[in-house]
Amino acid sequence: MKINRSGSQPSAKGPAEYFTGQVRIDPLIQSVEPARVAGALVTFEPGARTAWHTHPLGQTLIVMTGLGWVQREGGPIEEIHPGDVVWFSPGEKHWHGATPTNGMSHIAVQEALDGKVVAWLEQVSDEQYRK
Repeated sequence: MKINRSGSQPSAKGPAEYFTGQVRIDPLIQSVEPARVAGALVTFEPGARTAWHTHPLGQTLIVMTGLGWVQREGGPIEEIHPGDVVWFSPGEKHWHGATPTNGMSHIAVQEALDGKVVAWLEQVSDEQYRK
């Protein structure tokens, strides 16, 4: 058994190459092989969002606070609220983040395949975000 005490893992700023706007990442789950699960609490300020990306084994988002948007490639932007659980299938190209006027926090859970949990792609343009 291992207990990671609250505050024992430092917060990180979402890197500009993968995020637009102010994003904070607080690590929650960092499993050790043979386990493959990883998870973090991700907090987006209004207007902040991820770049387009995929996950080799899919991703689950659990919305904790605020108001957010999610979109899969070719689909409409969907509004998400606290308590909503969003599943993206393996390899499904998508993005997620806050709305222009409200911040949003979610827990993101995904599994690693060959040590990789995410494949980052191009940024979501302002035009795509505001559709």
